[in-house]
Amino acid sequence: MKKNLLLLYLLFGLPGNTFAQEQYAKLNQWLENNVDEMGGRAMLMVYQDGKIVYSHSVNQMNNRQKMLGKLIASRQGKTADFSDYTANSKQAIASCSKWLSAALVMTFVDEGKLKLTDSVGRFLPVLSKNGKGAITIQACLSHTTGILSPDLRENLKEMRAINSMDEAIEKIAQYPIEGQAGKVFRYSNTGLQIAGAVIEKITGKSFETLFAERIAIPIGMKNTDFGKTKVALPAGGANSTPNDYMNFLTMILNKGQFQGKQILSEKSIAEMQMNRITTEVKVIHSPAEAGGLGYGFGEWIMANGAISSPGLFGSFPWVNNNKKYCAFLMTFYLKSDGRQEKYVELRKLVEASLL
Repeated sequence: MKKNLLLLYLLFGLPGNTFAQEQYAKLNQWLENNVDEMGGRAMLMVYQDGKIVYSHSVNQMNNRQKMLGKLIASRQGKTADFSDYTANSKQAIASCSKWLSAALVMTFVDEGKLKLTDSVGRFLPVLSKNGKGAITIQACLSHTTGILSPDLRENLKEMRAINSMDEAIEKIAQYPIEGQAGKVFRYSNTGLQIAGAVIEKITGKSFETLFAERIAIPIGMKNTDFGKTKVALPAGGANSTPNDYMNFLTMILNKGQFQGKQILSEKSIAEMQMNRITTEVKVIHSPAEAGGLGYGFGEWIMANGAISSPGLFGSFPWVNNNKKYCAFLMTFYLKSDGRQEKYVELRKLVEASLL
């Protein structure tokens, strides 16, 4: 009997394993070939048909990369961690935060506590006093506030020095106007900061608490937070792990459902994925690597049913609705040259490897 079982395993088990290895061999090789340019560490996870079908990390940090990591960590008041990436490695995800925050705001729309057409001055009078009260929630989520905002890095540094959400909004109230709300697109942190302040006013709770209650806890994002700082930074302050972010992506892919629970309505998912950069909207500032992509709420709209929200440090989450899969690449590097080309290349390889 044992001999028969062994024979069956040799006949049928090994070829399956070999096929699986061959199926993803090009993805493994891509990570190996590109890891040095991606900060020396990278992890890729892919979800399809209800399960993680691929999870692989490459860790080859050199001394130069470690020195840079120590410098960045010291500036943030942290201790550098150079351990190998795993599915539970936690780090700052920069603009990947925008997708999470937009989803949080949309839970209020689902409950009827907010409308996309609501003006922010209704909740934040200081903006009305400075000519910005008519900006809508929709404009805040789509970077079409018409506010001339500082550079992303400069703005994050500025906001980290602020002591309260009210102080952050008072600062934003002083920014100049560069165009009519809803008619100009400037990729920035400002709109989501305003939206974050609005939901705090509605509930009397902190942004961090609201995110935990409405997104993180319901979908098992046990290791994701917005830094537990004095002021949450909805547009770029989150820390997360590959496992956690994949839970969020699967919820988006499954039209707002996660393990049988409806976290966001299908309508809200559709609203988030509608391109708001129409022919009537003038693009004043967009990241060079965006390459003329559309933008919804907290996410870039790519070709063939794909959506994404890449971060400054290189982490890259995406969902492909047409091919019904999602994936998350975790990295940490600052060089943006050629990054978009790498993402396109990686997406093609992932799709070629899926059955």
